[in-house]
Parts: sequence; structure tokens; C-alpha cells
Amino acid sequence: MYYFPTQPPYLVLAIGFFIAVTSGTALAGTLKLITQTWQKNGAEASAPRFSSKQLIIPFVGITAGIGLFLCSGLAIFGFPNWLACAVGLPITLLTCILTGLQLGSMMTYAESRGFKSLDLDSFS
Repeated sequence: MYYFPTQPPYLVLAIGFFIAVTSGTALAGTLKLITQTWQKNGAEASAPRFSSKQLIIPFVGITAGIGLFLCSGLAIFGFPNWLACAVGLPITLLTCILTGLQLGSMMTYAESRGFKSLDLDSFS
């Protein structure tokens, strides 16, 4: 027997994609403002990187949007809803936690050693 959903969650897929893209745009703009402030005032004079809500809220929005997108995408391809969420949510949470840790370490590295140390194109 095959499982055919009666109403595939296309709207939830679109909403999840929209949330992830708009939250990603907000996070990118916030990071640009933080780095511009670091370049003007120095990184030592600025606030700690993840203590403020200005980075946490867009990052949680990205996580929620990706979770909705992945779970509904799996449901569209024929997974039952409980299995789509059981597969999609751990993958989303693990990916977003690892991305957040990497972003935090890169910001700490740039804060302590400057932005010139992150130049990956130079070989000197």
C-alpha cells in the first residue's frame, strides 16, 4: 500500500521558506551593522556577540523556517506527518546549532584578531 496525503502541505512549505529567507536577510543586515560598528569603534568597545536579541531572534526565525520547510517537504514526498517531523526536526536543530557555534567562533576570532585574519584569499 502506498501513502498518498489528501492535502499536501504546499502552503506550509511556502511559509517556511518565506520565514527562513526573511529571517536570513534580517540576520545578514544585523551582522553587517555589527561588523561596521566593530570597524569604527573597535571590537572591544562593542557588546558581546550572542548576548543581544538582535542576533538571536533572526537565528531562531531561520531555524523555525527551515524546520517548517523540511518537515513539509518530506510530507509532500510521501512521508507520514509524524515521520516527517521525526526526521526533519532533529536534522534542522543539529544543523542550526552547529551553524550557530561556527558563527560564534568566527565572530570571536574576528573580535580578537581582526578582520584581516579572516581573509581566505591571501596566501601570505
